[in-house]
Amino acid sequence: MDTQVWIEFLKQNWLVIAIALIVLFIVLNVVRTVIKWALAVLIIVGLLVYSGISLDKIGEVVTTVKEETVDTIKKEALNMMMKEAKEAKYTSNGDGTYSIKAPNLELKGSSGSEEVEVTFRGVSVGKWDINDTIQSFIDDAKSNTTSK
Repeated sequence: MDTQVWIEFLKQNWLVIAIALIVLFIVLNVVRTVIKWALAVLIIVGLLVYSGISLDKIGEVVTTVKEETVDTIKKEALNMMMKEAKEAKYTSNGDGTYSIKAPNLELKGSSGSEEVEVTFRGVSVGKWDINDTIQSFIDDAKSNTTSK
């Protein structure tokens, strides 16, 4: 969601928001039962409905932020693969699986598989399909291990 939209909404509706907050604080301080929480929820929901925010929009924003974060992490991890390819060490586990360790990355996969499990800076970022960059990283790690 665009911050400019929020700023414009606050400029146009500051009085309604201020009144709702005052009523909310009065309700929370005066009423001491379950009714106060019901009234508080109604006031907050009323503000959200009045502002035009729906649960669908909130869900869309959460999904968008999640996708953008995953894409950013993936780009950063792929860039790190290119930078750390010379330092990567390939280890064959003997059961058809392998692992590759670099200072900030770790890949685990099995021979013949089209995907690897990627860990970036100690945090698992899921299973990725092997693309040209990842295959190059794997090949560089193998050549680093056999040449030394």
